[in-house]
Amino acid sequence: MLKITPTRLPEVLVVEPQVFGDERGFFMESWNQRAFDEAVGQEIRFVQDNHSRSGQGVLRGLHYQLTRPQGKLVGVTAGRVFDVAVDMRRSSPRLGQWVGTELSAENHRQLWIPPGFAHGFLVLSESADFVYKATDYYVPADEKTLAWNDPNVGIEWPLNGRPSLSPKDGAASCWEDCPLVDR
Repeated sequence: MLKITPTRLPEVLVVEPQVFGDERGFFMESWNQRAFDEAVGQEIRFVQDNHSRSGQGVLRGLHYQLTRPQGKLVGVTAGRVFDVAVDMRRSSPRLGQWVGTELSAENHRQLWIPPGFAHGFLVLSESADFVYKATDYYVPADEKTLAWNDPNVGIEWPLNGRPSLSPKDGAASCWEDCPLVDR
């Protein structure tokens, strides 16, 4: 059984599996295709799983794909992150709006980010293992990056100082220069 909570961007959903725990630990069903499809109201096909590990203060993103946009179901298996989605869909009434939530190994939450949204996260713990399923294959030439600190988007990152960025993320485009997803 999944608990689904819409965010202020109603297509972006917080997904919470049922967790059974006691003094020995916990059990949860980490993936069930039928339950997920029923919860989000459509059939979703994932084609790729990814796993990254990052240290505290690392900020990855905000990444999106222009012509082959990926939907992503993201979560954390160790540590804590602040996870963000930004609506990049040209036809959306919420174009340019963002939503953020904490995902952790303790809260077991996942975030469903549909195709057409930029995605990024900031590691809050000493390190974090970040896992996600994607609805399309990664095509490097199709990836775009929105600047994490663009004032037009105004994401309120829970930062203490400047984040650690990759060279690609450090050279990301500002909102005015980002191409939009035709959806």
